[in-house]
Amino acid sequence: MSEADYGKRDDRGHYKPHKLVDYPPVFVWPPKPIDALKWIFSISGYFVPWNLFYVLVGVVSWFYLSPPLEAYAKLNVEVFLIAFARNSFLVGLYFGAFHYRLYMQRVQDVEFKFNPRWPTNKSKQFMFGNQNLDNVTLTFASGVTIWTGFEVGILWLASNGYVSVIKVEDHLFYFIAMILLVHLWRDLHFYLIHRLIHFEPLYSIAHRIHHKNVNPGPWSGLAMHPIEHLFYFSCALPYLFLPFHPVFIVVTLVHAGLSPAPGHAGFERIKTGEDKSFDSDSYAHYLHHKYFECNYADGILPLDRWFGTFHDGSDQAQKRLKSRLKEKTAKTRI
Repeated sequence: MSEADYGKRDDRGHYKPHKLVDYPPVFVWPPKPIDALKWIFSISGYFVPWNLFYVLVGVVSWFYLSPPLEAYAKLNVEVFLIAFARNSFLVGLYFGAFHYRLYMQRVQDVEFKFNPRWPTNKSKQFMFGNQNLDNVTLTFASGVTIWTGFEVGILWLASNGYVSVIKVEDHLFYFIAMILLVHLWRDLHFYLIHRLIHFEPLYSIAHRIHHKNVNPGPWSGLAMHPIEHLFYFSCALPYLFLPFHPVFIVVTLVHAGLSPAPGHAGFERIKTGEDKSFDSDSYAHYLHHKYFECNYADGILPLDRWFGTFHDGSDQAQKRLKSRLKEKTAKTRI
């Protein structure tokens, strides 16, 4: 199947999918329990393909690629570097795979690419005048460093008995439930902090750095100001107030650290063969980068719909956005 089977190009060559952004039949009224269960266990539902992958990577990262919890009892450079190296490896491999295939090999050229242009390497708004170098630098120097800082700091508290730590065998059902709810919690947390950093002065100080990527690529996902990284990776902090297992921390941070790659891929679909492709689930967030004042969340919870900031990609949604921004501008002048 070709691009034309899934969408069309506008007069400027920008790709627009036929499929509109929508939410799963979970938080709806009246309830649709059968549809909700079908979605949860479908091949493009709650678990598959993305969330189960992040959970498995997080579980493997803790049980096979991390020092034992006791090693975190003393804050030292060695433990931090081990965690930093592991997190850097995951980011380099995962983000790099998207970037290499889509932006270096360009195996599908601009087919399914929202913006027909490639990231710029001649712009003063980016470090080194290069969007990709700017994004990679922010990702590792700030993003992975702060991610690792949260991980090591929380596990230091756990290893020293300042918080309640459980054993898997003693709380198996609680353990499984908490792991499976990571994505739901991440969706709520991301919406809350995302709305917050769109207000001044946080937008001008921090979030504008991420929004320089109007034409995002995979490396744009974690390209943020350090202040935004502090907000973003704070998704692991609520576990301090609950009995938790160290893997909760690692899975949550892995989910936060890796999920921005497909979400900023810049392509609606990624081809795996001549007639095979899969949906990157990135259209909602691409619209946010394009229009700024919409789609603050892009997951399960229909928060944007509830609070009037939802954009499904349709012409009607664009008209509503323009009307809302016009009203906002008028109120600001008053």
